[in-house]
Amino acid sequence: MRQFLVVGHDVPTEPSFSLDDIAGGAGRLDVLCRCVNSAFFLSHDLREDVKVHLVLGDEYTVSFDGAHLRRLNPDERSTAALIRGALEEKREAIGHQPVETSPGVSLYRMGFADTFERVSRDATVVQLHEDGDPLPDAEPPADPLFVLSDHHDFAGAEEALLDEKADRRVRVGPKLLHADHTITVAHNYLDTEGFERY
Repeated sequence: MRQFLVVGHDVPTEPSFSLDDIAGGAGRLDVLCRCVNSAFFLSHDLREDVKVHLVLGDEYTVSFDGAHLRRLNPDERSTAALIRGALEEKREAIGHQPVETSPGVSLYRMGFADTFERVSRDATVVQLHEDGDPLPDAEPPADPLFVLSDHHDFAGAEEALLDEKADRRVRVGPKLLHADHTITVAHNYLDTEGFERY
């Protein structure tokens, strides 16, 4: 199982945002939507062995499970609609019990620390960071949890938790990439067994 935990610092936690302005009025929700699409889509197929967890404003987490995912289309607007639909059901999420808002999409009342605790069990935690070790130098893990931030750096508490808990801190290349492109490189690294098999 491959997992991606993406922290969204500016995204809305209310479902009142417009789907016509997800790059502005929705606090750069477009970044998280592109991460979801990069994590799941292949050409004419969907990765079923992937889960994506989007932390929204350190209040809620929207989780996508590729084994059960339906209604995901390869455009940012439809992904944003799934996230908005999840937020519309947030009153149904009680404590840490999730509510499934669409097939394969669930909303949790959890911020970063609780989500990290939930999804990092039995996973190799790999922090994707510009100051990490080169990705090719790391042995590909069997069950990775890649943790990355949106267009902002990790906040102080997030950074401290990852400093303590991450098994590895890696960078995917010599240049800074967008978060969604970083996910694509991480997938290629695993698909090729560490860039060894093509």
